[in-house]
Amino acid sequence: MRIKKILLTIVAGCMALGTVAAVDEQNSNDKMSNNTSKSLVAYFSATGTTMEAASKLAKAAHADLHEIVPAVPYTPADLNWRDKKSRSTLEMEDKSSRPAIANKVENMDQYDTVFVGYPIWWYIAPTIINTFLESYNFEGKTVITFATSGGSQMGKTLEELKPSAPKAIWKEGKVLNHASKDDIKKFVDSMNK
Repeated sequence: MRIKKILLTIVAGCMALGTVAAVDEQNSNDKMSNNTSKSLVAYFSATGTTMEAASKLAKAAHADLHEIVPAVPYTPADLNWRDKKSRSTLEMEDKSSRPAIANKVENMDQYDTVFVGYPIWWYIAPTIINTFLESYNFEGKTVITFATSGGSQMGKTLEELKPSAPKAIWKEGKVLNHASKDDIKKFVDSMNK
């Protein structure tokens, strides 16, 4: 009888320790997932259209927001794609063009996922996006592109951007022109799969 009580006490103690260990492990996993995964939405917007999409995306993804600001702002004349001598045309014709950026992301190391947004220019991202990507170490980070456009789709943007951050984990996004909150939430959810 005494041995039976001792065995029951030992079994009850083991069960209690197992439950405590499982709860501690779950709490530890929850803390890790909450503390280690942080997202950033970085965008370049020439006319405000991409800024609007980026703001909605940052809210949907619970991400920080960063505007990529050119050191020399683009004027309407610079953006005239019909003018073969406009700044944007000349930059896009020169694959080595890297327009300077006026600001930096504070502590880029804290981000695991970076959404990078831009208007589509000549079926690709403006070369200032290459400048941005080449300014940081994206090794092991997930980079998800998104864009706005007057009529083009993503074109060859991913192909043109990958060499600027070759060690990133790339995911091609989509054009988010006038996307609703629901559309953007679906986009964010699809990138988390």
